[in-house]
Amino acid sequence: MNNDIKNDISSQIWNMKYRYHAKDGSPLDKTVEDTWQRVARGLSSFERDRDHWENEFLECLRDFKFLPGGRITANAGTGRKQVTMFNCYVLNKIEDSLEGIFKTIHNAAMTQKQGGGIGMNFSTIRPKGAYIKGVQANASGPVSYMRVFDATCKTIMSAGQRRGAQMGVLSCSHPDIEEFIDAKRDGISLKMFNLSVAITNDFVEAVKEDKNWDLTFKNKIYKTVRARDLWDKIMRSTYDYAEPGFILIDRINELNNLSYCEDIRATNPCGEQPLPPFGACLLGSVNLTRFVKNPFENNAAIDFNGIKKTVTTAVRMLDNTVDISNYPLTAQRDEAISKRRMGIGITGLADALIFMQTKYGTPESTKIAAEIMKTICHAAYRASIELAKEKGAFQLLDREKFVKSKFVSQLPEDIREGILKHGIRNSHLTSIAPTGTISLFAGNVSSGLEPVFALSYTRKVRVGDETETVEQEVCDYAYQKYREITGNTDPNSLPDYFATTDTVSPKEHVDMQAALQPFIDSSISKTINVPTDLPFDKFKDIYMYAYDSKLKGCTTFRPNEKMQGILVKKEEKKEEEKTKLDNYDNEFIHTRPIELRGKTYKIKTPLTAQSLFITINDIIEPDGKIRPFEIFINSKNLQHFSWMVAITRLISAVFRRTSDPSFLVEEMKCIFDPNGGYFKKGHYVPSLAAEIGEVINEHLISIGIVEKKEEKTPSPNSVSIASKESVPV
Repeated sequence: MNNDIKNDISSQIWNMKYRYHAKDGSPLDKTVEDTWQRVARGLSSFERDRDHWENEFLECLRDFKFLPGGRITANAGTGRKQVTMFNCYVLNKIEDSLEGIFKTIHNAAMTQKQGGGIGMNFSTIRPKGAYIKGVQANASGPVSYMRVFDATCKTIMSAGQRRGAQMGVLSCSHPDIEEFIDAKRDGISLKMFNLSVAITNDFVEAVKEDKNWDLTFKNKIYKTVRARDLWDKIMRSTYDYAEPGFILIDRINELNNLSYCEDIRATNPCGEQPLPPFGACLLGSVNLTRFVKNPFENNAAIDFNGIKKTVTTAVRMLDNTVDISNYPLTAQRDEAISKRRMGIGITGLADALIFMQTKYGTPESTKIAAEIMKTICHAAYRASIELAKEKGAFQLLDREKFVKSKFVSQLPEDIREGILKHGIRNSHLTSIAPTGTISLFAGNVSSGLEPVFALSYTRKVRVGDETETVEQEVCDYAYQKYREITGNTDPNSLPDYFATTDTVSPKEHVDMQAALQPFIDSSISKTINVPTDLPFDKFKDIYMYAYDSKLKGCTTFRPNEKMQGILVKKEEKKEEEKTKLDNYDNEFIHTRPIELRGKTYKIKTPLTAQSLFITINDIIEPDGKIRPFEIFINSKNLQHFSWMVAITRLISAVFRRTSDPSFLVEEMKCIFDPNGGYFKKGHYVPSLAAEIGEVINEHLISIGIVEKKEEKTPSPNSVSIASKESVPV
């Protein structure tokens, strides 16, 4: 039993992310054992026999046998009220109106504030250039609003919270899909997003049959393209820029245990959790390195009974977390409690295979991995049935429909009969997450189901306010154990079963994921690493091979001059290029100078007796360009105080993270007050927000960001300004 951390990076990860500290910074968890005891005590707090289950949970956690999601380890048993123990969420269906979009932005900010990653499908937003009848203007499209979400996420991150993570999804049939595919090609835009295209079965068949493909919104065809051309565009982008990935949205819904009561359109940021609107999921991983008997011996074997016991306890731990956790939004709580979703997966698979002297990617390795995941899946379902006997089934369970769902119908007969007779506590039970930091915490075991990245490597670690990174050399867990057991420290004389990412073929990556997918009721986060020199003609078939292999999603990474991962092999590391001035305009500006120059504009409107004063401060960049940095709006009238504070913070965030904020001006000018606008200097102003937009536009003209031009503005008779309904974008 290893209750101490000896690995430097593991100790640092524990201290930075999971160790409980007092307000003054002094550690309350003196050892890792203290951390496990705290978590066990917190997760057993609602149990009738609390002492018994605290001991059971503690034993499950000890020696890193089971690794709960990071939010659980960091927060369980601390008494913190404003934090979530859920790692990931999917937000509400985005309404196609300005009010609906900004409501979702609010939901995103509240979720990220508590440390939750989020996924969103932007397919409900009308395409760029679509005519908006109500305001006689053209829509700016989903990608423009993704930039606002991106700026919000960066603002929360720069305020000192956990690094933000977002998944942006767009349907393969949306008219803006080509712009979406190219959105991150500059290597700078939408840095807080992972991107995935929602691929339908019809689209794949159109690609295979070389048919045309209609890009539509609300049954209107905006453009028709050749399906293979669009497919190649997706593949070319992921070949060069590692994005977008794809999620097979039809397959996800067909295999969903709850297809009878929910529709899934997005996933969490890493893709292992397809979730409905306001969906949330708890994650936890079985550390397989602790379940190999006699490592590196000819009689090495998997301890399947130990895995079953650990999984059985883990199901109860995560189920308790549903009730104990705080939730950023009430709708998220309602969703979680009504279905009690969880995702138990694995980590350390590659290291466990090394212990078994089995090379990752071989048929033997996929057979071992499949048997392990089958054991976990069946143990989890049986444990959930036992919990249902004791505590009741999840609220939205329809036993007949649940048992007939495609995934559950393939489970052993005793499980299906148990569900029909007793119900089941949790709607979903298995998922495989990337397990980045928790794998490091456990001694740098291989992450999730991925192969070992390298026997030793340099890792970039965020420090301080997370705007800076330091590099550290880290040794793989299995490699370190091999050196300790055998005394062999020569990396050039290792057995061939020491496979690393660059020695595993793309097909072998897919084969490993495919071997585990039949036992995963949610999904799998997996990166298919591709050699730099792999020709595009061979690369472009990877996604199709993944589709034919019955996967639910796929992402790739090919190291090249346009991409650089967080993990960098020591022998491949090159000196980083200096920041170029022509890229400076898109870099994040985190630190406010002590002094900034600016202008203050006075607004007098018939909507309020008091004047409004708008101050816009600028920053001068190294190339001499002047850019807006922040905005303040002040007035003696408190009537609009709350929305003025909100709008100033949001606009300031956008100022700091885009070279051209003029799109905000256009959006604000299209906002119409339902109570009517007003005339000013012979010019119709549809709302106070629109006039603020005009002030911003005037300022952008004065500093040379945009050119002055004559614009036609809608007359008050051209719109129904008395309407109380939301004006769509």
